[in-house]
Amino acid sequence: MNFLDGLNPPQKEAVEYTEGALMIIAGAGSGKTRVLTLRVANLLQQGIEPYQILSLTFTNKAAKEMRERIEKIVGIEAKSLWMGTFHSIFSRILRIEADRLGYDRNFTIYDTDDSKALLKSILKEQNLDDKVYRINNVLGRISGAKNKLITYKLYAQNDALKAEDAASKMPELYRIYEIYQKKCYKSNAMDFDDLLLLTNILLRDNEDIRQKYQQKFQYVMIDEFQDTNLSQYNIVKMLSQKHQNICVVGDDAQSIYAFRGADIQNILNFEKDYPTLKTVRLEQNYRSTNNIVQAANSVIANNKNQLRKSVWTSNDEGNKIKLVKTMTDTEEGRLVADTIFEEKHQNSWKNEDFAILYRTNAQSRIMEEALRRKNIKYKIVGGFSFYQRQEIKDLLGYLRFTVNQRDEEAFKRIINLPKRGIGDTTVAKLLAMANEKNINVWELLTEHTTEISNRIAGVLEVFTNLIKKFIQLLDSKDAHELAVIIAKESGLLKDLYEDKTIEGISRYENVQELLNGISEFVDNEENEDKSLSTFLQQITLVTSMDEASKDEDKDKVTLMTIHSAKGLEFKHVFVVGMEENLFPSQMANNSLAAIEEERRLFYVAVTRAEQKLTLTYAQNRYYYGNLQQCEPSRFLSEIDKQFLQNEGGMSKWTRQGFMNKEESNEKDNNTFSFSNQFKKTTANYTKVTNLTKTTPTADFKPSNLAALKVGMKVEHQKFGVGIIKELQSFQDDKKAIINFETQGEKTLLLSFAKLQILE
Repeated sequence: MNFLDGLNPPQKEAVEYTEGALMIIAGAGSGKTRVLTLRVANLLQQGIEPYQILSLTFTNKAAKEMRERIEKIVGIEAKSLWMGTFHSIFSRILRIEADRLGYDRNFTIYDTDDSKALLKSILKEQNLDDKVYRINNVLGRISGAKNKLITYKLYAQNDALKAEDAASKMPELYRIYEIYQKKCYKSNAMDFDDLLLLTNILLRDNEDIRQKYQQKFQYVMIDEFQDTNLSQYNIVKMLSQKHQNICVVGDDAQSIYAFRGADIQNILNFEKDYPTLKTVRLEQNYRSTNNIVQAANSVIANNKNQLRKSVWTSNDEGNKIKLVKTMTDTEEGRLVADTIFEEKHQNSWKNEDFAILYRTNAQSRIMEEALRRKNIKYKIVGGFSFYQRQEIKDLLGYLRFTVNQRDEEAFKRIINLPKRGIGDTTVAKLLAMANEKNINVWELLTEHTTEISNRIAGVLEVFTNLIKKFIQLLDSKDAHELAVIIAKESGLLKDLYEDKTIEGISRYENVQELLNGISEFVDNEENEDKSLSTFLQQITLVTSMDEASKDEDKDKVTLMTIHSAKGLEFKHVFVVGMEENLFPSQMANNSLAAIEEERRLFYVAVTRAEQKLTLTYAQNRYYYGNLQQCEPSRFLSEIDKQFLQNEGGMSKWTRQGFMNKEESNEKDNNTFSFSNQFKKTTANYTKVTNLTKTTPTADFKPSNLAALKVGMKVEHQKFGVGIIKELQSFQDDKKAIINFETQGEKTLLLSFAKLQILE
């Protein structure tokens, strides 16, 4: 059987066109990997030597899968292909040619932790404040420069870059970059960005080596071309210059890694570099139903900067997309978990058939808790379980030690967080001293201070006084109030807030999400005991249940950010948190390019679904301890409504939650109109709200709310006095929108709310 049999005409054209520049625009689910695999196999069967083919990917997994497929077609000779990630292939070249750059071929490759450790030592040597020159910020700045082919010498000559650093209070960054690079060189080491930068320099400055590899690689192929940065593309152009047999495969509609340095202009402007370029469009989607494919098309059509294509499918129409509105983010999690539970039994589907996608890692907490309550197994992809993340464990460590000073593990975690100059050796000595006296470490710190070295006694006294203050508040503050105080006064929140890297922002959001969870615990009318101790007991039960399910069972619901979902597919996909300032991110609001990338990210999310797609959003979500009103994402209004499920075909909860454009405009005062959405951006987004509880009147007594009317003045035990703005039906309940004098507007379910009618 001919291995080309079964290809559709565009796929076959892409496989057989081997001479000259070729761009394959591969729509989602269009069989891109199969085309790449068969294209290489076709070249090998034509007599091209494996070592003459360079195939670059972004993941080792993708390279491994392609090589295995090619081996099945052409045999063992596929092992000689130069196929792998950019970094693996270029490090291979650098090891061969290392002497030209003054390196030994046995150079070390530094990972991120190595780089951070080196930068930390440099800051110490140069007497620079690591609270100003934050390691993540410094490393990110150096990495960004390298990916734009800016060496430390060019950086020092660039007044614009130095002005930016000065504005960021890091005027010495150019010097740090130079010292860092020289120390790497002295140590015969390269970091990951050096593998790209130094390959560029090697090929640029050594004509004989450039010609050697240009002659060697007669055919160059690049997968996921839309994700390449300037440095990667520059190398590819140099390597393919002689033969011009370059094939790039990608989809501009799935370019979602600008924050990593990816430049969508590489694919949008590819034709400018290769005027004789042939373009083949793979537009038939084999993955998803027609409703999903066409819904995705209707959204991405709103992007101005794109390569036009018309993705289609011969698959069934399939289920229409469900759009679900919930009152709160907690209810959103419950409904998703309930749906998975029901569909597993109705359709005999497995856990692994479902995926829950979200914009930020912080959103996983609510989904995890909802799945646990239904005893549904899940896995977190691209991150730790929410409660296992370092920043969460750090704050929980403070909370645990405040409640129980005998918790030695909590002590070891927090004693040097933030940095106090208490190293591991000192901690070990303190613990050993406590053991010798047969007391716990807290007793040592508070009752045996004279026996502690004067060098650290002062620092430890500051720490113990801080914990003592927290302990004194245990009885007078509820769990959320005390957690906010601890997060602030410990310095943890300040440290995270000041880290403006992608990772730093994510960690800050995660801590805010933990505080949101504590606020929900306090607001829950069913929890009579609002203390920090009770909250920690609940969390311990949840996390211990999670730990108890460690097994090799792969049948689990997948939870991940949309960035992590690229290249994957599932029978039923839930995209949660479809709200303005969450998705699209608030940080994208001031840039058309950023909004277009957010839209591409949504396109990626939608096209992960094979048979069913559910989009959810909450009317109210906890932000920084406050339950705040949310607006549905603008992307929801961009979906052609013919692909959305109408009311008649919905289950009870979905029918109540569904909104099309007309219903939204009529019932929710132009919820889908975004002309004024920027004015409604929450003012508390960048700080923790310091909630000041009101003291209820001494004779507070909940009223019968059956007589509640708009305009009435009411009192709430926590929120104080307010006026009823609106009453609405909600499922089998009613909700009241109340404007409180001190706390602003709140939405409360009347079956849970305890209100006293004042007039």
